Amino acid sequence: MNGTAPSPVSNLVENISPDIVGTATISPTGAYEAGSFQTFVLEYTAGYHGIDDSGSLKIVFRFAGDQTRPQMDDPKRPNYVTVEASNNAALEARYDPKGNVRPWDRCLYIKVVHGFLEEGDKITVTFGDTSGGSPGMRLQTFCEDTFEFRVLVDPIATYTYVPVIEQPYIAITPGAPAKWRAVTPTLRRPGEPFTLRIKAEDKWGNPTNRCDETLQLVCDGTAGNLPETVNFTPGMFAAEVSGVSIDIPGTYRFRLLSVSGERLATSNPLRIADAPTEGRIHYWGDLHGQSEETVGTNSARQYFEFGRDKAFLDVTSHQGNDFQITREFWDELNQLTAEFNEPGRFITLPGYEWSGNTNLGGDRNVYYTDENHGIYRSSHALIADREDIDTDRSTAAALFETLSEMKEDVACFAHCGGRYADIKLAHDGSVERSVEIHSSWGTFEWILHDAFEMGYRVGIVSNSDGHKGRPGASYPGASLFGAVGGLTCLQMEELTRPAVFDCLRKRRHYGTTGNRMYIGLSLDFESDGTVYHENPALGPAEGHPATSALMGDIVHLPKGEATLKVDVSASSPIVRIDIYNGLEHLETLRPFAKEELGNRIRVIWEGAEYRGRFRQVIWDGTARVEGNEIIDAEPVNFFNKDKTLDRDGSTGFAWRALTTGNIGGFHATLADGEAGRLRIDTPVTTLETAVTDIGYEDIVLEAGALGRRLSVVRLPDVNTHTDFTFERKITFRADGDNPVFVRVTDEDGHQAWTSPIYVYR
Repeated sequence: MNGTAPSPVSNLVENISPDIVGTATISPTGAYEAGSFQTFVLEYTAGYHGIDDSGSLKIVFRFAGDQTRPQMDDPKRPNYVTVEASNNAALEARYDPKGNVRPWDRCLYIKVVHGFLEEGDKITVTFGDTSGGSPGMRLQTFCEDTFEFRVLVDPIATYTYVPVIEQPYIAITPGAPAKWRAVTPTLRRPGEPFTLRIKAEDKWGNPTNRCDETLQLVCDGTAGNLPETVNFTPGMFAAEVSGVSIDIPGTYRFRLLSVSGERLATSNPLRIADAPTEGRIHYWGDLHGQSEETVGTNSARQYFEFGRDKAFLDVTSHQGNDFQITREFWDELNQLTAEFNEPGRFITLPGYEWSGNTNLGGDRNVYYTDENHGIYRSSHALIADREDIDTDRSTAAALFETLSEMKEDVACFAHCGGRYADIKLAHDGSVERSVEIHSSWGTFEWILHDAFEMGYRVGIVSNSDGHKGRPGASYPGASLFGAVGGLTCLQMEELTRPAVFDCLRKRRHYGTTGNRMYIGLSLDFESDGTVYHENPALGPAEGHPATSALMGDIVHLPKGEATLKVDVSASSPIVRIDIYNGLEHLETLRPFAKEELGNRIRVIWEGAEYRGRFRQVIWDGTARVEGNEIIDAEPVNFFNKDKTLDRDGSTGFAWRALTTGNIGGFHATLADGEAGRLRIDTPVTTLETAVTDIGYEDIVLEAGALGRRLSVVRLPDVNTHTDFTFERKITFRADGDNPVFVRVTDEDGHQAWTSPIYVYR
């Protein structure tokens, strides 16, 4: 590895040749562990023009990068940066996270403020200078073959920048195994062969090939063709155990044990059922993410390879920002989706993210049934070639008008990322079938509430919108992305593109915050109803008589009540299941009885500041008990390794935490479940209560903004309830829709939402 990568010539600097603006090198070169502390010296050598007085240099990094920020103030803190010129010219350096054009917007700006550089003079930049006590520069927490220190030069002081031809780079590789993962299907028939997939991840969630271990495989039932062990050797990222089968209906989990018998991992639940509803079984998709050709990391080819081979997805799609997708890259994406699409194994959907400004409609995900369709961009903001600008659709309304003409070949989701989808401003139910209420950006139940308020009939999906090159296993790392990327469970008869689109059109899916729980949901009616898959409110639709409905169905029920049936199997103990009729919360059910409650409490914070980009809520705080002691505490959804939960003696602890619409918190076990008082202090609100008042129902403090709240509830000392089945009578309103759905929450902090069943009189 020579430490330099070729750089494309910017279209903005055609009057200055890149081959005479100088060169840049990095030392040392090679491969380094993700998230490790290192020191690098970047040396820029001035070219023919030198750099004039007030000219400057930019060293820029990708938007997705979460390495420590360069700083020039404290030589003891991480990533202390020093800058000097070989000819003693005076330099001024500052860091600006939005100091350059995306995706290279993280910018170290170096200006010549006194003197100038001649050809051959050098500027030396030390990232992570340890001479004053700094631990160095902490690298980004995710892997990348070519992590660039991208150098741009303004030699003539015109604030026009030219990239050097060969860009300095290093490789970032995974660390040692920190956590094992075992992944099975979610629903299969008795005797039907399936594959158990196994991998190890480093502490940042990167699949790692630094494994040298023999694992024992154990099923909590009888599984055919399951070997006793599987061997991992250095260089292996994953193992597949194929041809496994189970004959007896039930719910099963697989355990990974070390040779000494230590439990390393438990798989997601696998449901074996004689007759899956409508013949549909469960497949998992992450239908939303980007690669380095737009604002993500690693190549589009690596994106699809990761989703298939390291995240074990069944379905995926690349959703690059449209205003960065050139005609050439659109062609390449379509070639890749065609190449990777393999019915029965791995399905890819062609598509893109329509990325219009919020006031024009906000982000929408567009998916096509095949590669024979064009891209209708929100703008050409970062595309120099204007030849196809007449195909732009600058508003969401204009986009829907075009897509509605091909509605049999397209489906859309409303998405909240940097720009949130304003579905009250624009929506077309014939093509926009679902709303994405969870991604790496956070949790956005409010977008579903918007749909209910407008009378729309949409399904619920969750995806990652991952920028770190890890579709289907997208972790936030050390950045302000506050959540694990979501997954969507697609209920289909087979793994093909037509089946995926049939599922999306019928809203036969549910979204999770990244876990793979099994959920079954149905309504049984007291009297006959008519079930529709297409929305009859939008025009003629074919219905059929029925006495029951499944998630996603639209039902005309002239009279009578219905029985809601819910069946859940989760990967960790279930805390609560909430039943909703649209905006109305009907009931909270818990799988454990009041008599099972113990000395363990659960404190949860959640919410966002507002709908836009800077939605993070800082929950840094403390908890303390008076007249009691804290025996143990464990964090919930502390994804960022910089965010910690730290003990403070026997009566308190402190933490650093944030949410972006999702939930976080902790579990604490008290010495005495009835003694003393608990006080929780955060920048948002303060909760104080007698320990004896913490019970089966949540104590909730609403804290304004967008669903900010702090709550505490009591749990069993050991919650064994990973499976929960129940029935409830549902009474419907006479006017308007009754969108009936459930939200599931487990102890690990994961949540899931079913697409609603829409019942109307």
